[in-house]
Amino acid sequence: MPLKTYGVLIGRAVDTRREGADDTPHYQIHLTDDHGTQYRAAVNVLSQQQPSELLYFVSEDFRHPITARLEGLESGWNTLPPGPGGPNLDFVRGNLFDPSLMRKLPPDLEGPGNDLADLLDHSVRRAVADPEARVHLFGERWGPEAKVRDKVFGFLPGNGVHDIHMNQGNSRRFRDDDGVWQDGGLLIHFPAQSRWVGIFLAFQSQSWKTDDVTGHAIEDVDGSRPVPGTRPVRIVAALVNPRGPAPEAETVTLLNASPAPVDLTGWHLQDRLGRLSAVPPGPLATGACLTVRLSDGAQLGNHGGEISLLDAKRLKVDGVSYTAEQAGQEGWSVVFSAR
Repeated sequence: MPLKTYGVLIGRAVDTRREGADDTPHYQIHLTDDHGTQYRAAVNVLSQQQPSELLYFVSEDFRHPITARLEGLESGWNTLPPGPGGPNLDFVRGNLFDPSLMRKLPPDLEGPGNDLADLLDHSVRRAVADPEARVHLFGERWGPEAKVRDKVFGFLPGNGVHDIHMNQGNSRRFRDDDGVWQDGGLLIHFPAQSRWVGIFLAFQSQSWKTDDVTGHAIEDVDGSRPVPGTRPVRIVAALVNPRGPAPEAETVTLLNASPAPVDLTGWHLQDRLGRLSAVPPGPLATGACLTVRLSDGAQLGNHGGEISLLDAKRLKVDGVSYTAEQAGQEGWSVVFSAR
């Protein structure tokens, strides 16, 4: 079953603490919301399963339509309903980043800048020092615990958020936590710089091919779990805001980057809400491009969106996102850089 209370905590970071326990060490963040309520965010920095080192990806200039979807949410805890319509995170379906860019780090080592706690410190301590910065923590809430003081920072009542990492494709031991559109993460907004920082964590034991309903790992026929690798066909551009009256002739351009032809029969393009447009069937030659017109199904909104490419088994091959700013110039294609 998915997480019981998934949502996003929005608050100001006021302190941090490294937790050095050998079994389940965490990086702890003390936050307050605009009403004075205190929270603790417990961020995993080590897995209970082998391999134990977590995977991470940090974007120092995170640009994604999800930041606009967060506008209007209240300071404090916000429960998010399931599904793709809101600001929920989904590492597989949300096209937040390229999974192949994730790297692994040990939890806590002697010396500066060489472990996951140092990496988190680099961004979160900047938020502590900036009174205007706001941290957005996605995960599962616990509390409030009326008669229990927080075990790390000592405030009362105990209250906070955990599971601030990928929450799907788990091994059988943690399979009950699987779900879609319920991944954890940290987004830090620095208003004075008009900049967002995105921090995303995953366990090496998790699969990146998951069921669209349950979030359970999808296994290959030999029982192995697929992992992110090279993308033979990639989305390289999209004409989101064509010139002329509606209905506009929106298009998505694909490139076969592999050294062999790829048969696109049965392939589809998908938008954030799951609407599909068929890709013309047949082989796409190596190095060749194909521009697909979206005559029905998938829609590219001018306020930002996500585009995914699915193969004949409805498994994701590639995915991109674009912001309202990128879509604002009528008649210009959004070009997606190498990912």
